[in-house]
Amino acid sequence: MSRTALRAFVRLIGPLLLVLVVARMDDRDAVLGAVVSASAGPLALAAALNVLNIHLKVIRWDALLRARGIVYPLRRAWSAYATSLYVGMLTPGRVGDLLRIRYLRHDLGVPYAEGLATVVMDRLCDLYVLAAFVAVGVARYSAVIAGRLAWLTWGGIALTVLAPLVLLIPGLAERLLLAFSRKLAKDPSESAEPGAASRFLVALRAHVGRGLLFTLPVTVATFVVNFAQGYLIARALGVPLALFDVTCLLAIANLLGLLPISIAGVGVRELFFSLVFPSLGLTAEHGVSFGLLVFAVVYLNVVAVGFVSWQLAPPPTSPAPSTPRSG
Repeated sequence: MSRTALRAFVRLIGPLLLVLVVARMDDRDAVLGAVVSASAGPLALAAALNVLNIHLKVIRWDALLRARGIVYPLRRAWSAYATSLYVGMLTPGRVGDLLRIRYLRHDLGVPYAEGLATVVMDRLCDLYVLAAFVAVGVARYSAVIAGRLAWLTWGGIALTVLAPLVLLIPGLAERLLLAFSRKLAKDPSESAEPGAASRFLVALRAHVGRGLLFTLPVTVATFVVNFAQGYLIARALGVPLALFDVTCLLAIANLLGLLPISIAGVGVRELFFSLVFPSLGLTAEHGVSFGLLVFAVVYLNVVAVGFVSWQLAPPPTSPAPSTPRSG
């Protein structure tokens, strides 16, 4: 119970930061006024782009699955992905990502190790492309991102790039992932399956190659859509931000949002924007308003889409097939 309470408290740090930022503002009413008076047209277009963003991610996941000989109907893949995003937005960690593995196991009998490989590679595409955008953003705002914040940001970039390389170290990766696969498995036959960690590593490493010539550009496209959403939100607020600035701002905010002190980056995003916006000739109030609308238009809308998906295609609860699909 104490560990659960501690994890819940850590997740509240972000929202508490948001409260602190708003409380220290000279004109708190300006934040609410800006959000309420934002133009509906650009916001509606930005919200609609969430469907395109999710679809691009489903296409990328489908390509990863097909590279391993797994044919998953696109409609079902859409449901699994949208539902996993819904769960991921409302829970700490990457629980939503793991839910996709359960869908694959239930629907096609895909072994957990094989499903995990596609989900991990799907996530790695996001991390590496994000790291590239963040590096550009940190260079752009080097005058603002200084001191401890700079160390934290560059450290996050380094961790993003270097941590997955552990999976390429023979022996160490096998020992770590064997323990993880045992915790992940839901049925005794799968958890006792010999070589699950090795199967995962083989499947994961098989994605490193020509397949990335498709999945990485699609990943870049998903981020471009996200940055376009941010640009539309800035236009709705009447904030004169160039698309390049929006790209740099959202990239860094997305990286900081991965810190395990918030859900969907709430508070961390607004704190960062409140620090950077004054250097752009804007106010901290503008930054907080922008951050809150990004959360509402991008993240809450994805939650809404995922909620509908959950109702139409709830996560499988019945036992997995007795004869798993071979990897």
